[in-house]
Amino acid sequence: MTEDTAVRVPVDLRGLDREQAVAVLFEAHHLSLVRLAVLLGADDAEDVVAEAFYQLYRRWRRLRSPEAAAAYLRSVVVNLTRMRIRHLQVVRKHAARTDEVPAHVASGEERAVLRDDQKALVDAVSALPARQREALVLRFWLDLRESEIADAMGISAGSVKVHVSRGMAALSRTLEERR
Repeated sequence: MTEDTAVRVPVDLRGLDREQAVAVLFEAHHLSLVRLAVLLGADDAEDVVAEAFYQLYRRWRRLRSPEAAAAYLRSVVVNLTRMRIRHLQVVRKHAARTDEVPAHVASGEERAVLRDDQKALVDAVSALPARQREALVLRFWLDLRESEIADAMGISAGSVKVHVSRGMAALSRTLEERR
């Protein structure tokens, strides 16, 4: 198992109060959640993850169980990233109308994750529709099962299969064209 799949490593939270449990979860999952947000297209991955932990802290008593915290964090990161991308699309659409298109500036997280040998793949993944990109990242980066992906994305397991299949087909076509 690599550190990239650390989100799936169970953390023993028995006997810990909310503050201690969130601190343990932060230590165990922060880096992989930041990477998840970057791969999903967040340009402010650290902020997305910080917001996810804040929401976990606020809603701690409403969790099914402490063991559900890691899945909850993944779901919040996916949803926050999706919302921020939508917001940026609206902002850019309005900026394009006034001919003031903001230039994309790569964050430190993006530069750390994107190595030269991975750039072609990451570009191809970035070009996918959002749902396909999310499904592929959750499946192959975090090595989640279809049911876990369905929970994180708020869709059915069958839809996960469709998004993964279509995403893989599109990636294959794109990467073959580059060769």
